[in-house]
Amino acid sequence: MFIQTESTPNPATLKFLPGRTVLQAGTADFPSIKNSEQSPLAKRIFEVEGISGVFFGSDFITVTKNDGIDWEHVKPAILGVIMEHFQSGLPVMLEENITPSHAKHDGPDSAVVDQIKELLDTRVRPAVAQDGGDITFHGYEEGVVYLHMQGACAGCPSSTMTLKMGIENLLKHFIPEVKEVRPIAA
Repeated sequence: MFIQTESTPNPATLKFLPGRTVLQAGTADFPSIKNSEQSPLAKRIFEVEGISGVFFGSDFITVTKNDGIDWEHVKPAILGVIMEHFQSGLPVMLEENITPSHAKHDGPDSAVVDQIKELLDTRVRPAVAQDGGDITFHGYEEGVVYLHMQGACAGCPSSTMTLKMGIENLLKHFIPEVKEVRPIAA
């Protein structure tokens, strides 16, 4: 098994490509070891000293390390954990009940929210997945769109620029009701 790695815009996060499906559908975010109980693979990755986050996409795994830890010290151990896991035949997730990617929203502005979600799914999320992360809709209120950043996007130095110059401008262009985009904390 050959696992490729790619850097991400977030220097604390590295993207691992095992060359096979990681998740059949959706994404799974593990911002701490406390959240990793439903994933044997995430739990094992957190056992590598200095790891602070794990994120699964359809065909990739992003791992975030603590500051002060060099990739050259933890990358070989992470590669070993991923390889051993896939060779063992164990599932990535114990349950495939991945949470829905976007928050539900009902009300008078549900047509606007549907447009926002459509643009996120077709234009934003595929590009963000290339960088090892995901962005999901969290809410909409009085022209403000609230988004949740996961994986390599969470804590990325360029995430504010991505939100304001990229996503906010895109949404404003196609949906005049959108006035601003704000991130939410996990």
